[in-house]
Amino acid sequence: MRASTTDDNEAYSDSDARIDPFIYVAILRICIGYYLQLLRDVKGEKTMLKKLNRYAGSLQQEIYARPICYREGRAKGMDAVEVKCGDLFFHVMADKCLDISDLSYKGQNMTFLSKPGLIGRNHYDTNGGEAQRSIMGGLFFTCGYENICAPCRIDGKDYPMHGRMRTTPAEHVLADVVECGDTYKAVIRGEMREGELFGENLVLRRTIECVLGENSILIRDEVENQSFRDEPLMLLYHCNAGYPFLDEHTQLYLPVSHTRGREEFSQQHLDRWNLMDPPKDNEPEYVFIHEMKKIEDQLTPALMVNHETDTALLLEYDAANLPYFMEWKSTASGDYVIGLEPSNSMVYGRTYHEEHRDLHHIGPFEKETFTLKFTAMSGTAQINETIDRIQKM
Repeated sequence: MRASTTDDNEAYSDSDARIDPFIYVAILRICIGYYLQLLRDVKGEKTMLKKLNRYAGSLQQEIYARPICYREGRAKGMDAVEVKCGDLFFHVMADKCLDISDLSYKGQNMTFLSKPGLIGRNHYDTNGGEAQRSIMGGLFFTCGYENICAPCRIDGKDYPMHGRMRTTPAEHVLADVVECGDTYKAVIRGEMREGELFGENLVLRRTIECVLGENSILIRDEVENQSFRDEPLMLLYHCNAGYPFLDEHTQLYLPVSHTRGREEFSQQHLDRWNLMDPPKDNEPEYVFIHEMKKIEDQLTPALMVNHETDTALLLEYDAANLPYFMEWKSTASGDYVIGLEPSNSMVYGRTYHEEHRDLHHIGPFEKETFTLKFTAMSGTAQINETIDRIQKM
């Protein structure tokens, strides 16, 4: 055997470095496939949209936003929008501030409906404490703008319980289902005005969106002062969980730094602010005031979990414009509810802020924006991941 020469080594290295032509072809095919996929995306070829159209005779099997009108009882004549979006089913009340009167997730009711039941706008809605005969609960109702919470009289003027905006009918209502990327979303939009001769002129523009496959409802509100003077702007979103989602297996998770009771009775029950109890006949309500931790560049979460059924309802809100957060807890039989209340004002209402000289105002033609997001979820993994995220805040 002869010893190898320099030329032999060079020849061996050259042949070893050559790439098999089949590898070139494979790489070329991958590049061409990726390029063609990009072209298909640009042309708007949507995988999920095609799948939906293959399986469904009508997309209303999965998603719709349908205007309706109730025909009996206290709700007779009230206009609303019925929305189905995958596992979510809810109603938006066009005659009552585009508030959401109910929410079901995978067929289970998640929200509270008070004893009067579904009810339209009536003459007594904004007459002092008579509001308790028309407050329905629902996923949320809008409180404000001249007052929140208890009714009061200041300088001879009456301010009704939870204000007048919650019963204001919407104008310019839009209800539609539109493409959203590779899926669809339901969109409801409208405008409400709270105005008085020689008084306030506040306009609320609300947009509600629900994307198929996400199990979330996003609410974006813009409030504009269209008067020529500063106006008080008190705002509280009253978000209400109810049976069967809510029972004694339900627990509340909040990123809190401090909690106290609204009054002495609530303070006596402070150790169970985050736990729901079984119904108890004629039990008074509790109200807890939470100081939420400051969270930068993201919405602040509030999570209710039923650990027996492995279902949860997550509320997220923009605490920058809603710095107060209250919890309304009622374990009374027949009035069984937990209300979560992000707000720009304290639960003690207008008289409290008047006395402390810190009533929030909005200037002439100024605008303020507010964001809420509700997400329904099920399954231990997703729920525990959300709990862990909150507890680490």
